[in-house]
Amino acid sequence: MTAPEVPAVEPAEPAQPAQPARPGRRRVVLLLLVLGAASLASAAPVWLRSSGATALAERVDVTVTGTSAAPGVSAAALVVIAAALALGLVGRVGRWFALAVVWLAGLVAGGSALAVIRSPADAARTAVAEATGIVAPPDTVDVTIFPYLTMVLALALLAAVVREVVAPVDWSRQARRFDSPQKQAGPPDDEQEAWDALTRGTDPT
Repeated sequence: MTAPEVPAVEPAEPAQPAQPARPGRRRVVLLLLVLGAASLASAAPVWLRSSGATALAERVDVTVTGTSAAPGVSAAALVVIAAALALGLVGRVGRWFALAVVWLAGLVAGGSALAVIRSPADAARTAVAEATGIVAPPDTVDVTIFPYLTMVLALALLAAVVREVVAPVDWSRQARRFDSPQKQAGPPDDEQEAWDALTRGTDPT
């Protein structure tokens, strides 16, 4: 009497490990958002300090914020923030367009800050004229650190765009944290399908 044959049990295939999330797209978007928000914040403080004289006062202190001295900085920063948000949603063509927009916005922000640094008297003339009623370049103008900070942030924006152009991130692959196993479908029950078709009034033949 022979022993009954024991069916061979096939070893289960090892589960595929979940692919780690690729931080490329998220890292670029967050970096541009931080730089754009920092550029916007750098335009809010006082950039220039000057003084003038009127018929009633020998000295009138005048302060000029970055939004008044270089309005292009605030506008460029808002454009960077909008382009960064769009960068996380668009495809390949839209990605290049968004990076080009960020590049131009960085040039505008840096150029506006550089113009104030090079000619602070021209940037403060309007504010001094409004405070004193005398349209003339002020004698002395003190420049704070914030225009230089804006210049650094603009250069960081340009460097970030250059890095993505030279060594772009693989934006096509989507990160998956969990891989749901596929359900093993059993063989179709032809008789059951035929009865269901008859129930619905359909001839299965």
